[in-house]
Amino acid sequence: MRFSPLAAAVALALSGLSLDASAQDSRDQEIAALKAQVEALVSRLDDLEQRTEAQSDVNIDTAQAIETLATSSAKVETKGGIKVTTADKKFEASLGGRIHFDSYMFNEDIASVTNATEFRRARLTLAGKAYGWEYKMEQDFAAGTNLDGLRDLYIAKSFGTGNKITIGHFKPYRSMEELTSSNEILMMERPFSSATGLFGNRQFQQGVGYQKVGASYTASVSAFNLRGASGVRNEGTGVAGRFTWAPVNEETKTFHLGGWFSVENTDEATPNLVASVNYAGRRGPSLSVATTPGISGDSVTAVGLEAAGSIGAFFFQSEYAQAKFGQTTGPDQDVSTFYVQGSWMLNGGHKPYKAAAGVFGGPKVEGKGLWELTARYDTIENKDLVDRQASTWILGLNYYVNANMRIMANYAQGDNDLTGDETGQFALRTQFAF
Repeated sequence: MRFSPLAAAVALALSGLSLDASAQDSRDQEIAALKAQVEALVSRLDDLEQRTEAQSDVNIDTAQAIETLATSSAKVETKGGIKVTTADKKFEASLGGRIHFDSYMFNEDIASVTNATEFRRARLTLAGKAYGWEYKMEQDFAAGTNLDGLRDLYIAKSFGTGNKITIGHFKPYRSMEELTSSNEILMMERPFSSATGLFGNRQFQQGVGYQKVGASYTASVSAFNLRGASGVRNEGTGVAGRFTWAPVNEETKTFHLGGWFSVENTDEATPNLVASVNYAGRRGPSLSVATTPGISGDSVTAVGLEAAGSIGAFFFQSEYAQAKFGQTTGPDQDVSTFYVQGSWMLNGGHKPYKAAAGVFGGPKVEGKGLWELTARYDTIENKDLVDRQASTWILGLNYYVNANMRIMANYAQGDNDLTGDETGQFALRTQFAF
């Protein structure tokens, strides 16, 4: 069969239309597939965005929970001792302590002495705050596990600007070195103007005290019963007060002046009021300087003056005290005591001033520790009894290992005018406080 040209043209046109329709169907399918993929991708993006928003909410909630936990949880510190403080700072408790282990070796003269070792102090201290009140409980196990070892035990309240009331068992406000912590005293033992001499066995008393701390001064007064925690009940009473002024108090330079008084009145069942000293170090020979009988109804009155200062590595401190011991028969006895002590930090360091207490503290220890060369001259005399006088020269070296540990070495040379004894003592202390 033969096709005409017209038939051929029609056939070709129909064939082209068929091919165009097929291509269009293919493109439509591809477009539909792409649209489906885009829709699926958009759906996935929407889902991912929802998940991201949800996770963001979770993160915000978690952060808020962490922040709430941080601001509502108690703060625990273990540097030095253990201290726990609530987030609102309304409650606080701390546990501390001190270990002082001593060794003694005597250069014997006339008096009989014994070389020995002992725990000079072994204390645990619990202190804190609750509802705006302060408390402190301290037991020295080296002095006994019962009331014999009780040291600070009081309740206190601070109010206004620099005002504080203390009620309980604490030190009367007298003598600069007496009020300096045993962790920070310059020598192993305190001088004669403290409870190691003038106020023998009367270091802590039961009573009430008031303190005022100003910008450059402190003023303190306390009234107390003449009974330590382990003493017998008695009707003896006392009052003591102290005023300090630091006209210069800079970071590396301080000058301190102070004065104090003490009046102790004996009454029914009051123990004897005694001034007695170990003039060649602790556990060494002693001299009884003066005594007021407890049943006499008499009194012991004392006044003291203080001067101290620190300039860079140099430190000095001195006190002079005059006391009158009442007597049942005969005239009263006048006792005077004086000491001067100083130190030099050999490899840097500085003894800081504690303005709120009016005393000097220990140096800040860094690196390999600090070395301190120390010296003291101390004397006490009953002016109404012949040769009732003793004095002590002490040379020492302190090594501050770190903020908690100190090693002390003292050589004390004693002199007893009454007996002529000149016993000497070498003593060593290992001290850890937290």
